[in-house]
Amino acid sequence: MFLALATIGLASCNGGYKQAPGGLLYNIHIDKGGPKIKVGDFISVNVVAKTDADSVIFSTYEQGNRSDRILQKGAPGDVMSVFTNLAEGDSATVKTNMDSLFKKGMRRPPIKGKYIVYEIKVEKVISKGIGKGADTVWNAQIKKYMDSQVVVARKAEASKFKKYIDDNKLVGINTPDGLFYTITKPGTGDKPAVGDTAEVFYVARFTSGKVFETNVKEIAQKNNAYNPGLPYKAIRIPVGVKKVIPGWDEGLMQLNKGAKATFVVPSKLGYGEQGFQIIPPFTPLVFDIELVNIIHPDPNASKPAAPVLKPTVQVKPTTK
Repeated sequence: MFLALATIGLASCNGGYKQAPGGLLYNIHIDKGGPKIKVGDFISVNVVAKTDADSVIFSTYEQGNRSDRILQKGAPGDVMSVFTNLAEGDSATVKTNMDSLFKKGMRRPPIKGKYIVYEIKVEKVISKGIGKGADTVWNAQIKKYMDSQVVVARKAEASKFKKYIDDNKLVGINTPDGLFYTITKPGTGDKPAVGDTAEVFYVARFTSGKVFETNVKEIAQKNNAYNPGLPYKAIRIPVGVKKVIPGWDEGLMQLNKGAKATFVVPSKLGYGEQGFQIIPPFTPLVFDIELVNIIHPDPNASKPAAPVLKPTVQVKPTTK
């Protein structure tokens, strides 16, 4: 979204803001006085995007994952063009106009208000050098920095996991694999087994509490996560056959039909050391689950015919 919302315009300035080419408004709050970022430099930034009503759309702080990129030349009115006015350690506010951002014929996202406001903090700059061997040194510096951030995330995971459980006063069960689950509403009847299909409503959160995905319409609307193109109904999940993250495979088999539960899933049972899309490496996740139905496979269903294997021709060696 940080890139998708990067073409903007505001017609006039207001208190404390400077106007960049293309009508973009920015206000530098902290100026460390260091060398300004140049096009081609590596930058690592924290970003909070909000509506003009102060409702948070997304936050790298909540996700626990900075936005890392090579700065490209920004067109007039492009958010990226502001970075050439900043240095490592600087912070700024950038205001963008929703009506200018989403031109006629483009679908405007379901975000209330007129403006999108970015709070930007430049955490790290690695300047691109020149001369023989400069690229090799530069790439090595970037790799070293990225590796250091992975180490930080790995060390922080256990405390995030424990803090969420403690702060929310959750009482439940830790499985040998590391999954924590607590049943908030007991169900009745059987539990799903391997090969069954579970029908599930869910809410997915970071340990900050931020909802990043759900198929419950009311919760999506409340948390600025609503997408009118989605059906918002229970999803069907084959259980125990590695179609979902291991934390779900294990957790669903602990629930009876009708049960509600909270899973706190360590990264090793989630998206691991690589992460996935907006989920950073070594990120524990929280899922509120409602198991609304269990569908057992039909034992009388016809099975596909086994393939007919043609015998191979064996060639015997000739003797002389």
